[in-house]
Amino acid sequence: MSTAYSSALDDDVHGAPVPVEPEIRRLDGVVREASVPPLAKPVRRGSLADLPFDNASAAPDAVVLSRKTADGRWRDVTAGQFAAQVTAVAKGLIAEGLVPGDRIAVMARTIYEWTVLDFAAWAAGLVTVPVYPTSSVFQARWILHDSGAVALVTETAGQAAALGPELPHLPDLRHVWTAEKGHVEALAQAGAHIPDHEVEVRRGMLVPDTLATLVYTSGTTGRPKGCALTHGNFFAEVDNAIELLYPVFKARTSEEASVLLFLPMSHVFGRMVAVACVRARVRLGHAPSLSAEDLLPDLASFRPTCLLAIPYMLEKVFNTARAKAEAGGRLATFDRAASVARRYGEAVEARQTGTGPGPSRPLKTARAFYDPLVYRRIRNAMGGRVRYAICGGSPLGRRLASFYAGAGIEIFEGYGLTETTGASTVTPPLKPRLGTVGWPLPGTRIRIAADGEILVGGEHVLRGYWDPQAGGVVPAAPDGWLPTGDLGELDDGGYLTITGRKKELIITAGGKSVAPAPLENWLRAHPLISQVMVLGDNRPYITALITLDPAGITHWRRMNGRHPVPPRLIADDEELRAILQRAIDEANRMLSRPESIRRFTILPVDFTEEAGHLTPSMKLRRDQILRDFAQEVEGLYADRGWTAGNQ
Repeated sequence: MSTAYSSALDDDVHGAPVPVEPEIRRLDGVVREASVPPLAKPVRRGSLADLPFDNASAAPDAVVLSRKTADGRWRDVTAGQFAAQVTAVAKGLIAEGLVPGDRIAVMARTIYEWTVLDFAAWAAGLVTVPVYPTSSVFQARWILHDSGAVALVTETAGQAAALGPELPHLPDLRHVWTAEKGHVEALAQAGAHIPDHEVEVRRGMLVPDTLATLVYTSGTTGRPKGCALTHGNFFAEVDNAIELLYPVFKARTSEEASVLLFLPMSHVFGRMVAVACVRARVRLGHAPSLSAEDLLPDLASFRPTCLLAIPYMLEKVFNTARAKAEAGGRLATFDRAASVARRYGEAVEARQTGTGPGPSRPLKTARAFYDPLVYRRIRNAMGGRVRYAICGGSPLGRRLASFYAGAGIEIFEGYGLTETTGASTVTPPLKPRLGTVGWPLPGTRIRIAADGEILVGGEHVLRGYWDPQAGGVVPAAPDGWLPTGDLGELDDGGYLTITGRKKELIITAGGKSVAPAPLENWLRAHPLISQVMVLGDNRPYITALITLDPAGITHWRRMNGRHPVPPRLIADDEELRAILQRAIDEANRMLSRPESIRRFTILPVDFTEEAGHLTPSMKLRRDQILRDFAQEVEGLYADRGWTAGNQ
């Protein structure tokens, strides 16, 4: 048993050991720092490129991936087969003249070829550069130019064609290959004459401090920055995550552990989990589409035991299930079941944290009663075998976290950045504190600065930012602490709560500081709301722009006998406004008067990535939204007797 775990057991969670609590440091009675020692030994030699070959040597017949075929079935890929594919593609890259240190960009959705290319590029000594497939031509050109990529692999011919006019402006880019045209397979054939020994030599040149990838930030506050992540950064992240999240990566039952990855591999979260699955030999599948008509069949056929998710997705799963129950005349049953699930999840949390006895017998009976009626339906929509979900991107919130826990899906909520190779905090098994983003990941230090900013230290923190003008990588945390730009608080148990974003902090005309994120996250969980932007900087009071969820509005219309109307007219519907006002009133009860939303407007269009209002990771581009909806914003502050003194 690892020294970082105590011997105390909880018979409700597979007899698993309880993790040791973080070391806490206080200043003036306030928790300012929390740290957890690493669970995994640091990797001092080799690189990520070795993982497929280590697996093939240790367990050549073990199934490590599954690849979806044209007929919708999944074909298993063994460790031996995967290592052979990686070798073949790596030799193709070598045959095409790519040399160690060259950057190769990948512009694709979450497809099998992404993982093959990642490991093949590393085996050839290259550096991978993800480009979001939804990026505009200008954004893609910037990343390709800034990184100095010499090769690009697109998923579709359309992506390659769109970038065609930009090629004269990209003098370093010598190769453009397209996955749907079979170019990845062609690379494997092109390298057939290269001896395997050449790949072994290149792998042997790599060490943990070697640059593995340049992952560009989403650029919410300016041009995207290239985060230089090393092989050692990934090892520090994934090895400790595997040890901490043993229910996900080290299943102790006869049920095979598996993860269906559908979040973008262009984002560090998806890449990190893909690497962790290969490292732990957990069966990994790729689902390229997030649309319900594509994803639901993939979940049903793959049947994962764990999902990666962002809060937005879990909110929509809950809201969709509730809407179906309402349409079927079972709304009262669903709402009672949801209440039971929340109370059950909170009772389990209380027992595990030593603050309560756990679920009572009547509560256990009620949960068992509602399981086949409600909870099992939700689990079945996710494939039927899902027991865990790793959630990140923004806070999930206590209401949904307790619901899913009570419904039989344990949520491991986390917080992190591209700069930290993924998670810096994670909910520890057996020690949840719902509504927080958990403890520091083992090997991580979290500090709260005097102004509330979260600082992170650890071996998973990036080497620096890519700056070709400065000759390569510029250190990002020279003193060992990375400023995240996020605001947060540590409680007495070392659990972190995110309270907002430093650059997004609103200062009203009356001098009141308001973090918009908690309000936005709360309201976004409403079934009729898609996106919310809270504003009020240098204004007399707080207001909000609200966009409507199409599926939620369609369901609301059907249940209320409403005919379809243009978006402009539905935005002016008095009954709809009253429903949203009640949601805002509920959110306002958590706040003081100066922090509460006084007025709101419903926009006739949603915020989209295509319109420049959202980043690929669903974050608001606030400046762009303010520019595009300036008239609506001014309307919220039209003179109606409000002055700063009214606050």
